[in-house]
Amino acid sequence: MSFEITIGWLYPKLMSTYGDRGNVICIERRSLWRGYNVKVLPLDQNTTAEDMATVDLFVGGGAQDRQQEIVMRDLQGKKAEVLREKIENGTPGVFTCGSPQLLGHYYEPGLGQRIEGLGILDMVSLHPGENTRRCIGNLVVEVTASRLAQELEEITGCKPYLIGFENHGGRTKLANVEALGRVVYGLGNNGEDGTEGAFYRNAIATYSHGPLLPKNPFVADWLIQTALQLKYQQSITLSQLDDTLAMQAREAMFKRLKVSLPAPAL
Repeated sequence: MSFEITIGWLYPKLMSTYGDRGNVICIERRSLWRGYNVKVLPLDQNTTAEDMATVDLFVGGGAQDRQQEIVMRDLQGKKAEVLREKIENGTPGVFTCGSPQLLGHYYEPGLGQRIEGLGILDMVSLHPGENTRRCIGNLVVEVTASRLAQELEEITGCKPYLIGFENHGGRTKLANVEALGRVVYGLGNNGEDGTEGAFYRNAIATYSHGPLLPKNPFVADWLIQTALQLKYQQSITLSQLDDTLAMQAREAMFKRLKVSLPAPAL
């Protein structure tokens, strides 16, 4: 059986400020290397709600405040309903920086009017003001979202830690939604409560650029596997790929940041 996967790329011309296209490329390549058919579908002003309904896996990147306003003016009505329904029904996705802010209740910029979000994630984001330092730098996160942590550990054989790079002015406060993880190095959602990102259904929200998935290929595999299992309603086991270089790069960064990870359980 030949598997097919459609990647829905949210507003690629408006929301790819910090190279988050790398997440799209990573998912596409790791699917192609396994012999799957892949379609990358840009979801923009020319996209219909019917197009969005065909998506198996969402990827959203970062954006400046002005671009977020443009996106939210377009992402209304039936398109917003379809996106909300897909996420609620378990369609997986990785949403970085500006994208999670749009999925929350609102984002309040340092200047200008509040940008109302879709309210899919129970959280709010606000910019403290122009004179506030941005959250910039390397980021290491222990995945604590219980189900995701368990499923990633089944893939890797060890407790999952993510490495990335954050660059954001907004601060996010979570309400009734599970954090993606605990900050080990860096600032995360707000630099105060030690949380990073959010996890809801099968949607990963994070401030980690990097891009995230090339630095943590096991997360890309989880997204692919989850998307295929939902689409084909059967258990999917992905073939192993040679991630030696990616793992060596991770080890080098952990060493550089002086982050010691727990040894795998025997």
